Amino acid sequence: MKTCKRTYPILLFGMLLAMSGCKLMRPVEHASRISTPKSFSGQTDSTGIGSIPWKSFFTDPHLVALIDTAIQNNLDLKMAVQRIEMARSNMLFAQGALLPVVAGEVSGGGRKFGDYTMDGVGNYDTNFSENIDNDRRLPAPFLPDYFAGFRSTWEIDIWGKLKTQKKAAYNRLLATEKARHAITTGLIAQIASIYFELTALDTELDIIRKNIALQQSAVETIRIQKEGGRANELGVQQLAAQLLNTQSLEFNTQQRIVEYENNLNLLLGRFPQKITRNKVAEQVIPESVQAGIPAGMLKRRPDIQQAQLEMMAYYSDQQAAQLAFLPSLNITAMLGFNAFKSRLLFSPGSVAYNALGGFAAPIFNRKALKAAQRRSEAASLEALYAYNMTVLRGFEEVSTSLKKLDNTKSIAALKTQEVDVLQQAVTTSKDLFLTGYASYLEVITAQRSVLEAELNLTNVQKEQFLALVELYRSLGGGWE
Repeated sequence: MKTCKRTYPILLFGMLLAMSGCKLMRPVEHASRISTPKSFSGQTDSTGIGSIPWKSFFTDPHLVALIDTAIQNNLDLKMAVQRIEMARSNMLFAQGALLPVVAGEVSGGGRKFGDYTMDGVGNYDTNFSENIDNDRRLPAPFLPDYFAGFRSTWEIDIWGKLKTQKKAAYNRLLATEKARHAITTGLIAQIASIYFELTALDTELDIIRKNIALQQSAVETIRIQKEGGRANELGVQQLAAQLLNTQSLEFNTQQRIVEYENNLNLLLGRFPQKITRNKVAEQVIPESVQAGIPAGMLKRRPDIQQAQLEMMAYYSDQQAAQLAFLPSLNITAMLGFNAFKSRLLFSPGSVAYNALGGFAAPIFNRKALKAAQRRSEAASLEALYAYNMTVLRGFEEVSTSLKKLDNTKSIAALKTQEVDVLQQAVTTSKDLFLTGYASYLEVITAQRSVLEAELNLTNVQKEQFLALVELYRSLGGGWE
């Protein structure tokens, strides 16, 4: 009865401890996730370009070949694959924590007990007993101890703490896979953007070289005019200076082409070499571009999916930190052979086994557990805010790209008309100059204006393609 009376306070203390732990299991309240609009700029078509595979979206065979090479060789993608493997290892580690730990053991040791201790006296006295044979007599004064068998420890997941940690590791594994998809979409968009930059630079180079030829003709003409007394040296110098400036633009454009080609080769995982490409005039902008609905973007865009999975992982970490306050049930066991004489180690009489189970609850280290809980709660809320920020950024990028497509289309139409007018002005200025009705300054101005207008038109056309590529990426296209 006395033993039972002593047991009741211990059980009562354990129950109170468990109840206090259950109080701490209440999860922190998360604010509502961000509420998204129903459509993009009034678009109602549910099918957007983000669902088109990249090999169908990009029609230029040279660009498709470059993207395919990058997906095979890009080093950032290769590193992302290794991060996935690390996350998979973490998940396997968390999964293994649910199972018993069984270790094979072969050990040997010994001890010399003091002569004036209970063990020393007991061992000495035992050897004089008539109830033991020679095999059971204790070696003296050094007592060996040999063991061969298995030892096991197992934490029973009665509260689900280990399963919650496994869930967090699994969500992080999925998040690393989405991160690889995000790198893929970014890589495809980056390659396409550089490709269109190169096609635009090729066009700029052609325009510059065409203008160089025109300006060389103008310089030769004014020199003839000077020899005939119809022009002066100042006019020759002005037109010659303009020619030199345009020739410097040619070398500057060639250098930019080299830089873009080298950047593209780096993304392809190869050393610098020439990039085969088509002209910008051979590229086609679709007449109408559909973004789809926001729900499609949320499902397709990998960085949003990654942020959501990381948010779920941190929330599981928070739950595991709360469950750490509850008592844990641990079981230890041993099965094997144990003897103090090596020749008797594997005899039937040396078989030994034990099993022990018990609850252990934190008492004096609760401050450390509370600190871990607060840290996990803060990390969980941070992940929620990061998810909301990613969604906002996605909408901002889609909206900006849609508007940019519309505006650059209008600008390109106006710039085309401007180039036509200025090209006519160049012809008119040359005719007037030859007949003496225009000065060399008017010829210079007309040539400079048409060069700038043609370069601006090329830049606007390039911006159209870049906006289309950015819209495709921002809608989550390209990771299949």
